[in-house]
Amino acid sequence: MVNLIWLGMIVLSFIAAAATGRMDELTKAAFDGAQTGVTVCFGLISLLVFWMGLMRIGEDAGLLKKLADLLGPAVRRLFPDVPRDHPAIGYIMSNMSANLLGLGNAATPMGIKAMQELQKLNPDPKTATPAMCTLLAINTSSITLVPTTLIAIRMSFGSANPAEIVGTTIAATAIATGAALLADRWYRSRASRPPHRSDPPAGLPRPARMARSRRPAEAALTPASGESGRPPRAESG
Repeated sequence: MVNLIWLGMIVLSFIAAAATGRMDELTKAAFDGAQTGVTVCFGLISLLVFWMGLMRIGEDAGLLKKLADLLGPAVRRLFPDVPRDHPAIGYIMSNMSANLLGLGNAATPMGIKAMQELQKLNPDPKTATPAMCTLLAINTSSITLVPTTLIAIRMSFGSANPAEIVGTTIAATAIATGAALLADRWYRSRASRPPHRSDPPAGLPRPARMARSRRPAEAALTPASGESGRPPRAESG
């Protein structure tokens, strides 16, 4: 679907440029965009390689394991239906650790592996489990302490202070994560509630009404007080 949307936008832009006689401007914009994309990619590659190298050093030094241990209680609380020793827990903690450092490209493979492991626990492969929905919410709105990718983009475009967005990024991602977790807890609580008893279909009496409607008939068949209900015996002379 996304490919069709992009194809439609490209075709419509060519049609509009041809109809208005601005094909030269369209061609120039296409080449300028390609050049800007390559420039931004080179800036991102340099910074991402730097941070990935630092992450590897931290992993070898045990820093990521310490961070995963700190996240462990929170992860187990957020995913109570996943066994503690399941491989999905490790991938989830790695995904969250990478997102905290703003390394979305490194977090994506861990998130995919976590989803694959959670799918193994799924009794219905065609329906997402609550744990999968929670992981998607956290991965989409994860708290970011160091927005590495945004800093690299700002550096590529010559920002005077590329790191000035750190504080606002932490605040924005914290609010987004809180909202995502609240929505996730709310939907989980709704799914765990027992279903409400539905009213009987229209035209059918309620059980109470049925009981009341039977009482007059039962009273007519019940003998009055003091009567045994047996036929009278003939008196002997």
